Amino acid sequence: MRTDDKQRTREGSGILRTALRRNVGAMAWGTLLMGLYQAGETAFPIALGLIVEHTMRERSPGSLGVSIGALAVIITTVSLSWRFGMRVLQKANTTEAHRWRVRVAACGLQPVARDIDLKSGEVLTVATEDADQTADIIEVVPLLISSLVAVLIAAVALGLADLRLGALVLVGTVAILSILSVMSRRIGSSTREQQARVARAGAKVADLIIGLRPLHGFGGNHAAFRSYRKVSAEARAQSVTVARAGGAYAGAALVLNAVLAAAVTLTAGWLAFEGRINIGELVMAVGLAQFIMEPLKLFSEMPKYVMVARASAERMALVLTAPPVTTPGTGRPAADTDLEVDDVRHGALRKVRFRVAAGEFVAVAARRPRAAADLAAVLALHVPPDAYEGTVRLGGRDVADLPVETVREHLLVNPYDAEIFAGTLRTNIDPSGTGTTVPQAVEASMLTDVVALHREGLDYAVRDRGANLSGGQRQRLSLARALAADADVLVLRDPTTAVDAVTEQLVARNVAKLRRGRTTLVITTSPALLDAADRVLVLDDGVVTAEDTHRNLLAHDEEYRLAVTR
Repeated sequence: MRTDDKQRTREGSGILRTALRRNVGAMAWGTLLMGLYQAGETAFPIALGLIVEHTMRERSPGSLGVSIGALAVIITTVSLSWRFGMRVLQKANTTEAHRWRVRVAACGLQPVARDIDLKSGEVLTVATEDADQTADIIEVVPLLISSLVAVLIAAVALGLADLRLGALVLVGTVAILSILSVMSRRIGSSTREQQARVARAGAKVADLIIGLRPLHGFGGNHAAFRSYRKVSAEARAQSVTVARAGGAYAGAALVLNAVLAAAVTLTAGWLAFEGRINIGELVMAVGLAQFIMEPLKLFSEMPKYVMVARASAERMALVLTAPPVTTPGTGRPAADTDLEVDDVRHGALRKVRFRVAAGEFVAVAARRPRAAADLAAVLALHVPPDAYEGTVRLGGRDVADLPVETVREHLLVNPYDAEIFAGTLRTNIDPSGTGTTVPQAVEASMLTDVVALHREGLDYAVRDRGANLSGGQRQRLSLARALAADADVLVLRDPTTAVDAVTEQLVARNVAKLRRGRTTLVITTSPALLDAADRVLVLDDGVVTAEDTHRNLLAHDEEYRLAVTR
């Protein structure tokens, strides 16, 4: 086994131990109640055998009535203990699954600080199916113990009738579990592969949904569908493999349990024929032989569930225990927040150097889209500080010395393809519900026509990924959200590429007015936004080659004029 596989197995086992430790109380109560249930189930054929023997000897209606009352008590105990035992265990199971879902989601929402090498669709599968299957261990252990209780009670009862019957049950149980434990390992390895393939298929679906519009635009939807079909077919093939292994396991368990039950029944019949046990003991043995198949079936299925839970825990470990990309600092930026990029080299960037003073509105006109994307990625911390050369300073402090949360309190980088969530216009603009500048942000982004178009106003329902909005409306909604955040430093990348020229002029003027006195950097080639900026930095061939106002650059820089006029 490779070192990383061993590490993941150890971490997965740690997750299971944590789940068990947190639910010791619920599991204790669940084990007690389910043990009582199994004991009552086992007691029924025992009591029935005693009743037959006693009734045949006494032949008294009173004794028969007492016996029937005893059976009623046993049945009531079985019913109530099962009801309340499963209620306790399922509540603990559901609560534990919720805890793991929240933890996985928290890690999945921190792509900057984590390097898990999983796509969002795979993280979603881990946060749902794997979290649920890991939490199943809370039910598995009590049911395993209660099934063991039932088998031991049956073995003791049969042993009191004849030692050979009790020994047969114990030896047969050990043999069955030994055979099935070997088979369960195959299920565990196959399940891990199945979970990975299903997660990859889910990630592919998520990617296709996100890129559906551009795929239709250049006719790539058919190729994308073929790609998904291939991934889905691989997941299906692995699921069939797991189903075959599971079917073989279930069939083997059923056959082995039936063989043991038949062996107990035949042995009891032979002993009764020989006169070594009486009629009541024969009835008890036959009843226990039939009953014992249920706890044995449950008992024999537990290794499979344990292996599935362990496989899911190991997948969760990929997300939960991934090492941080960088070690976060503890400092804070200065109150007058400026933004400085000092000799940064990354991707298409070659020693980029500039400073945006506190309260200044600066635009960066990048000749190459790749350079614009790399600059936005560095400022958004999508690239860790140790992955590029140079320094980015916020309020005079190196961002490498600041916690990610602190950087994001002061610096907001809004991408041109920002996600739109299912909800309302209001919840998309102000997700926390605490913003005080929502009306101003709506007006500055020219989202007012969208709000006025619907009688619900800001409470107009938005579908997932803004499916019921046009491209320009989605872009203005994203811009309104960025402006409503009222960040100390705001970085916008191409915020008006999907709006018409008239709207673009109004948006540029409004953004400059609303952000007056706040540090703002716009990465764009929009003439309207470039003209609204205090100064423009020309980013060409990975370096800043010119710096001036938009109008001065138009007058004196032919290449700049050709690049930005349209």
